[in-house]
Amino acid sequence: QLQLVESGGGLVQAGGSLRLSCAASGRTFSSYAMGWFRQAPGKEREFVAAISGSYSSTYYADSVKGRFTISRDNAKNTVYLQMNVLKPEDTAVYYCATRGGTNLRVGVHEYDTWGQGTQVTVSS
Repeated sequence: QLQLVESGGGLVQAGGSLRLSCAASGRTFSSYAMGWFRQAPGKEREFVAAISGSYSSTYYADSVKGRFTISRDNAKNTVYLQMNVLKPEDTAVYYCATRGGTNLRVGVHEYDTWGQGTQVTVSS
């Protein structure tokens, strides 16, 4: 089973950018779908972006489409989330997750392995 460790969070002004990384351990990383989720205080965890295992198809929540980009480097066992034009409403703890399958999914309950999360704070 994969283990996931996120990094790259921090404090940024509105309009700025951050790149989150999620390093995975395990030999079968390249075949697994990966997702990014976020959870703001007092809110439920929500889907942000996902990338499939085989062909690196991607899918985004409407709220981040055009601003965020998910990508993966299978040689480094790492998935990234490039976040541009950040808004205060993007403030949350960001989690990467994986599921035991190739096809991407958007539901929180469809992922079974999670990282510890990294805080992103966007000031206005």
